[in-house]
Amino acid sequence: MQARIPSLILAAALAGGTAAAFAHGDGPGPGPRGEAMQAHWQEHMARRAAELKAKLQLSPEQEQAWTRYLEALKPQQPPTRPDPQELARLTTPERLDRLRALRQQHEAEMARRDEATRTFYATLNAEQQKTFDEHTARFWGPRRPRH
Repeated sequence: MQARIPSLILAAALAGGTAAAFAHGDGPGPGPRGEAMQAHWQEHMARRAAELKAKLQLSPEQEQAWTRYLEALKPQQPPTRPDPQELARLTTPERLDRLRALRQQHEAEMARRDEATRTFYATLNAEQQKTFDEHTARFWGPRRPRH
């Protein structure tokens, strides 16, 4: 447990710095930096999708389901980030209501993606499902050191 305490402190400090950057508008919002980050993320996701598709070895009958799946994973609307100045003008109950509404939007988006994943997964055979499981499990398993 003692070995984890410095890691937790570092994580908290980094999270605080990230939150501060977003609060001051330095995050990946509109502008050249935000657009570059968004382009990088889209390229990353396209590479991962191509990698997964190659591993799955989809049949021609499954191609349409794959296309629908990828389309469903795309956000229906740009992510909504609360404006710190707007939030500061609100009363606490109003601010809580605003943040609850944003959480509900986020949850609805996640539920839509979950359903798309379940629908696509159902079109895969047992071997493809195993491959899909292995590919997506790495997000939930132990993290590799980054140095």
